[in-house]
Amino acid sequence: MNTRSTKGFTLVEIMIVVVIIGLLAAMAIPAFQKVRQSSQDKAVLNNARQLSAAADRYFLENGVTTVAFTDLVGSTNYVKAVNTVAGETYPTGFTQGITITISGIAGARTVTYAP
Repeated sequence: MNTRSTKGFTLVEIMIVVVIIGLLAAMAIPAFQKVRQSSQDKAVLNNARQLSAAADRYFLENGVTTVAFTDLVGSTNYVKAVNTVAGETYPTGFTQGITITISGIAGARTVTYAP
C-alpha cells in the first residue's frame, strides 16, 4: 500500500502567495511614503502659520518690523514650543511682510509660507 499524505501546501502555492504579497507591498509602500511626506509638509506649514501669527502680534505690540525666533518661542512667549516633525530648520529671524522659508524637511524638501 502506498499511502501519501495530502495535507499541507505545495511549493507552487506558497510561491504564488509570496508573489502576491510582494506585489501588494510594492503598491502600498510608495503610497504610504507619499501620505507621510504630505503629512510632514502640512505640519511644517502649520508651524510656519503659528510663527507668522506670533510675529505679527509681536510687531503690533512692540512697533518693530523684525523679531528673532527666540523672542517668539518659549514658555512665556507667543508660541510655547515648535515641534519639528522631519528635522526641518526654521529661520532665526522674521521680518514683517517677508515670506518664511523652512528648509531641510526630511533632508530634502523646502516649504515656503507667505504671510
